[in-house]
Amino acid sequence: MDQIDRWIVRALQKDGRMTVTELADKVGLSPTPCARRLERLQRDGVITGYSATVDPAKLGLSVSIFVSVELEKQDRAAVDAFEQAIRRCEEVMECYLMTGSRDILLRVVAADLTAFDAFLENRLMKIPGIRNLRSNFALRTMVRRDTLPA
Repeated sequence: MDQIDRWIVRALQKDGRMTVTELADKVGLSPTPCARRLERLQRDGVITGYSATVDPAKLGLSVSIFVSVELEKQDRAAVDAFEQAIRRCEEVMECYLMTGSRDILLRVVAADLTAFDAFLENRLMKIPGIRNLRSNFALRTMVRRDTLPA
């Protein structure tokens, strides 16, 4: 990736709805070479998709919870089984395999404490192989970025 590719990525992270012509103007190219670069960035997997940024509170999901998960076993089969199960939980926005005292860190959204309790009891605690769970509730979001430094 050269500097123009980085400008393209940065511009699209700020506004993924702009036309190729608008993008070309922003990065100082004519539309055809800009479109070729854009196609290459998509083909190479640098740009993986386009989506709308949504305010969770406006959808009634105002509670964010970070859940630390300790597995009974830390082998490949246990991690893979957990990953398959957690992918089916739409409340889980992010899931990371971690180092340190906890094996997995989840970011979960819920409408309220009752909804989170239902998620715990009916979804998360039914996944086999979990030894321990710890939940931390976010009081407020201090920084949230949807754009990567490019």
